[in-house]
Amino acid sequence: MIPYMLISSALISIFLLLFFSWYKRKKFNSEETYLLAGKNTKLFPLVATLVMTELNPSTLIAFSGAGYYAGIWALMLPFVFLVGLGFYAFAVAKKWKEWDGYSVAGIFSKRYGILMGRVTSFLLLVAMVGFTATYVKAMYLIFSPLFVIFSQWQLTFIIVCLVLSLNLKGGLRSIIQTDIYSFLAVMIILPSILLFSFLKSDAPVLPILSPQAIVDGSKILPVRFILSLILLTMFTYIAAPWYGQKIVSSESKETAKAGVTLSAVFVFLLYCFPILSVILYKSKIQHLTSGQDSYPLVLNQVLPDYLLGFTYVVLFAIGATTLSGVWSAQTSMVIGDFFSKIEVRKDTRRAYLIMVVFAILSYIAANLLVDQILDKLILANIPVFALSFALLAGFYWEKASAIGAYISTLVGIVWGVFTYLYFGEENIYTFYWSVLGLPLIFGTGILFSYLFPSKKR
Repeated sequence: MIPYMLISSALISIFLLLFFSWYKRKKFNSEETYLLAGKNTKLFPLVATLVMTELNPSTLIAFSGAGYYAGIWALMLPFVFLVGLGFYAFAVAKKWKEWDGYSVAGIFSKRYGILMGRVTSFLLLVAMVGFTATYVKAMYLIFSPLFVIFSQWQLTFIIVCLVLSLNLKGGLRSIIQTDIYSFLAVMIILPSILLFSFLKSDAPVLPILSPQAIVDGSKILPVRFILSLILLTMFTYIAAPWYGQKIVSSESKETAKAGVTLSAVFVFLLYCFPILSVILYKSKIQHLTSGQDSYPLVLNQVLPDYLLGFTYVVLFAIGATTLSGVWSAQTSMVIGDFFSKIEVRKDTRRAYLIMVVFAILSYIAANLLVDQILDKLILANIPVFALSFALLAGFYWEKASAIGAYISTLVGIVWGVFTYLYFGEENIYTFYWSVLGLPLIFGTGILFSYLFPSKKR
């Protein structure tokens, strides 16, 4: 039976979300204002937009699915972001604001030449297409139990169009405004889902929290896998364009660092709620073929009707703000790295078109390439992780050379692909990729910077 009441309430809530996104929308007189929001974002809006940029449906579904199999030990997955974003705040938050450029690839152009900047931009753009594809697929998994009348291609098409309608015309300011409303809603609804899961669960709490549960969970999510994710998060997020763009939009270096620090705490807490919800309610949803289906089932079984439609819209907002934020960052990179300077353009039609192209790529990739969300989300980080030496050396080491940057990046990509093909997911390739890859990337970068120093300092 089609849940007409829930569909109607969800659609009404979506229209309200559109209203909030479009409210006070202004006409922009330049691409710079459209893409960077005037570079005067204050602390609370910055925290809200950073949290909602990171709080994405792919990770939410993947982490809650891990909770279904690994129990309380799965809380180590949100801990990964607490460490990774904490490292970002310490290492590069102020540096990105000092850079104050339109694209994170610009620092590579400045330090190593325009070709390296464009290679970097291309690698990051490809990786972001992979990320956004997993976001679209995760949103399909969330909404498919509600909109059973649509096929995957149809429902993902509707999702992508709705996300574009939210923020295409409003640019980064509209994204940040939507993020504020979404952040406040998420702070209410995710704990509420946890509360209803607890109230409707008949499983005792103490066994869930027992040392044996932790030991059993660590067999499913081994310590070396968690360690590899910590390293990958630390050394990929520092180059994340969707974070760099938001940091540049902040009003000061101090605001940038404080914003990332606070967002690390909020992201950790907000990802804990879905995991705990699934753990508490697991006894009612036994024998699932895929853990990815667990959280959508929890929503449909524990929430009362008057909250379910609103919850789906909040979950839509989680995906929409992340998707639109990444598409905006991609647009900023393409214009800043491959076309004329942003500020010389007085209209924003070019930016609109580029964003629509990336939305189409996300839609196609989600339906053709993504099966297991967490696996593909991690895999898309290979080119980003490979840039870690070039980025940190670009900020902190004057002797870093273009040859060192090129070789270290190439080694990082080759090593990442090799470990994936040779060890595979079943043998935790991420451990070999990160733990051995990090010294390889930095070692070759340092060695070739000394062997082939840059001619200009």
